[in-house]
Amino acid sequence: MRMSRRDFMISLSATGAALSVAACSSSGSGGGSSVRFGYIADYNGASLLAIAEERGLWKKHGLSAEPKVFVNGPVQIQALRTGNLDYGYIGPGALWLPASGKATIVAIDTLTYADRVIARPGITSIRGLRGKKVGVPEGTSGEMALNLALQKAGMTMKDISKVVMDAPTVVSAFSSGQIDGAGIWYPLIDTIKEKVPGMREVASTEDLPGSSFPTAFVSAAKAKPERDQKVVKVLQEANDWRAAHAEESIALAAKLLKADEAKVAADAKHVKTMTTAELVARTEDGTVGKWLDGMSQFFVRTGQLTKSPDPATFYAGDLYTKAAAR
Repeated sequence: MRMSRRDFMISLSATGAALSVAACSSSGSGGGSSVRFGYIADYNGASLLAIAEERGLWKKHGLSAEPKVFVNGPVQIQALRTGNLDYGYIGPGALWLPASGKATIVAIDTLTYADRVIARPGITSIRGLRGKKVGVPEGTSGEMALNLALQKAGMTMKDISKVVMDAPTVVSAFSSGQIDGAGIWYPLIDTIKEKVPGMREVASTEDLPGSSFPTAFVSAAKAKPERDQKVVKVLQEANDWRAAHAEESIALAAKLLKADEAKVAADAKHVKTMTTAELVARTEDGTVGKWLDGMSQFFVRTGQLTKSPDPATFYAGDLYTKAAAR
């Protein structure tokens, strides 16, 4: 039953995937040195791709890249599985998909605390959403935040009227009063605030001390080791440049996103970046494995996974450490 739920969830994302990958040109067929790389329109998803392009890192490693924007992580996983994408970026709420064998994590990006449960003016707590319509992009970090908030309040999804919708629809539906609350993330929340000034944040991943929410770059489960190592090396070099040039990284991400730098800077405040050396160390000492296992255990509680797998089965830690040593 649970396997069917996951398969249905991916099928549900197929329409969005078709829209997102429709712009892929024939030159981005995934062969040769060209890679089609998915991302979400936020600082986490865009910054390394923007840096890699600006700094000539793809060319340095004998590659070229076609960035493709997507509305969420599950849609990218669908595109990977149908051969329409080579690599993608996912937030913590979509980590159940690689954990269930549908993709491989090739690199950890950041730790993010950008997810919230928001409510319309007058609703001051998660309990105030009982029986109300709450919009959420299913299988994403927005749903993760909603689940965590409900658990903390002693509630479940049965206590609300869950309305499944993609992230842009959440923004418009909340702004027009069609839903009472939402599980969603920054920078989209900034857009909502502009339209609904009295909006309330009734739960936040920042309020969960000791919890870690990693974002990641993924490839299709059937990997191409030589190309993967080159791609990971590009990501690592871009990652270290970002760690040393925070303001410039925000500017480059804003350029790729065609967004206001101030909004991207606000989004970046919810992100913890780490150097490649730190990520290698945390891979080797098991810290990354603990992050991923903690997420998997959460997904078991929500029914998205039937059991918590060994992180080594879906995180290519050896690939990451070997690429760093090149």
